[in-house]
Amino acid sequence: MITVRKSSDRGHADHGWLKSFHTFSFAEYHDPRHMGVGNLRVINEDRIAPGTGFGTHGHRDMEIVSYVLSGKLGHRDSLGNGAEIVPGDVQRMSAGSGIRHSEFNVAQQAETHFLQIWILPDDRDIAPGYEQKHFEDAGKRGHLRLVASRDGREGSVTIHADASMYAGLFDAGESAELTLDPQRPVYVHLVRGSLEVNGERIEGGDAVTLRGEGQLTLSGGRDAEVIVFDLKA
Repeated sequence: MITVRKSSDRGHADHGWLKSFHTFSFAEYHDPRHMGVGNLRVINEDRIAPGTGFGTHGHRDMEIVSYVLSGKLGHRDSLGNGAEIVPGDVQRMSAGSGIRHSEFNVAQQAETHFLQIWILPDDRDIAPGYEQKHFEDAGKRGHLRLVASRDGREGSVTIHADASMYAGLFDAGESAELTLDPQRPVYVHLVRGSLEVNGERIEGGDAVTLRGEGQLTLSGGRDAEVIVFDLKA
């Protein structure tokens, strides 16, 4: 079964300094039909104005992945980590038994545009942790590059959850296939451009949920950037 979620159906918040689209219920946006898929709980598409950001706050028992699309995101946390996250980077923060952190737009003259992704961990109260890696566009061109997984295989960042996250770039003539376990849900989020997912044409901000499918086929891309999640049921 294939279900399409249109970009325009997402929740939206405009705080002035922050403009955000919520794929699933988050903060003041609540829709009981959209609470997540499998162990994927949050995809927020955030745009942060220059010189602003999220002040220090706490989380626990969540795998939080940041995927920067443009600009530059500054990170600080209670483990002593300090980093700048740029396009091509994937940052994983394991909140575990508790972590405090902040994120700010450190691109002085430009908006920072990124995805904030939350995945439920396999276990509670693990030790908090942090990891960040860069993935070149060449490895994602016409290909689904594994960027996060439970075992850190293929050079991906390690998440403490039964999930795999892939990123790909597709333009005219480029296509990719991924063999799926029909018992596991798969969520395809199109960051930008347009793309066909198992024959369904979607546009930037749209998403597709696949259940009971044995294969994922991506084709017909036009300046497309896509993220694919293979998830625990």
